[in-house]
Amino acid sequence: MDMGSTAYREYEADEPYRGGGGASADIRQLRFRELDVRLDREDGILWCDMAPSGRPCFSFGMMAEYRELQLAIRDQFVGLRPGDPTPFQYVVSGSRTPGVYNLGGDLGFFQQCIRQGDIEPMRRYAYGCVEGQFENWSAYDCPVITMALVRGDALGGGFEFALSYDFIVAERSARMGLPEVLFNLFPGMGAYSFISRKLDRRAAEALILSGKVYTAEEMHDMGLVDVLADDGCGEMALREHIARTRRNFSTHKALYDARRRVMPVTLNELREVVDIWAETAMRLTDRDLKIMQRLVQAQDKRMAAARAGVRLV
Repeated sequence: MDMGSTAYREYEADEPYRGGGGASADIRQLRFRELDVRLDREDGILWCDMAPSGRPCFSFGMMAEYRELQLAIRDQFVGLRPGDPTPFQYVVSGSRTPGVYNLGGDLGFFQQCIRQGDIEPMRRYAYGCVEGQFENWSAYDCPVITMALVRGDALGGGFEFALSYDFIVAERSARMGLPEVLFNLFPGMGAYSFISRKLDRRAAEALILSGKVYTAEEMHDMGLVDVLADDGCGEMALREHIARTRRNFSTHKALYDARRRVMPVTLNELREVVDIWAETAMRLTDRDLKIMQRLVQAQDKRMAAARAGVRLV
């Protein structure tokens, strides 16, 4: 595969952040192409909204920018001692695409890899995804609570990404699910690991094998969405939750750390599942790939509608 092609070359930032700036480095000075990052010092929230230039899925560019951001978040806490004021306490992931949180993996890229029988670029892409999600799951080894604000559809890898955060707030019209079984695959970038920890093995397998897209209310009833908000009120609900619980921030943070200790997810586990996923993907048939292509076309239609301000049902 020509990984240097315009469509599929690995992203290189103009001046990629390499870390090491320390707490004195101002995270607000970072500039991204596909992320909108802003720091609310008063409320202690670092907001990070996905703002893709193309299809609202995880491109190499967005993955690389998230990695830069994660390194920068770590740097903000370098050298801080217990009791020192922190630059922020919460990291929130949202989206700037109307009606869409994230539609998941780059299915067009997957098709090209599979048709050419080239597993390594696909595996490398998926490793990049799970490495970023592992950082979210581990809260960057920083004294922060991570939160996903889902105000649109989170499907496939987009749902897996939301699941990697400590806490999920979703608006009622948001939909979440794992449609990979429709084209004879399974979600290989964290779904099984995260759902089995947050619920159990049986629930994880039922969700994965159903291929169903669930409402935010259904996900709330299952226990995967923590706060259900009315449409247009997601950010307000998130802020209200923070205001109610800020006094007990240390307790909530310790509880999430304890959850990670009791039900650990390791990067090695995530990578090994990726290996199974990539090998399975290479066995997809032409029929499977045609179904995948229809989903790509649906994503393109969804993006065009979002830009026009139309919500598709």
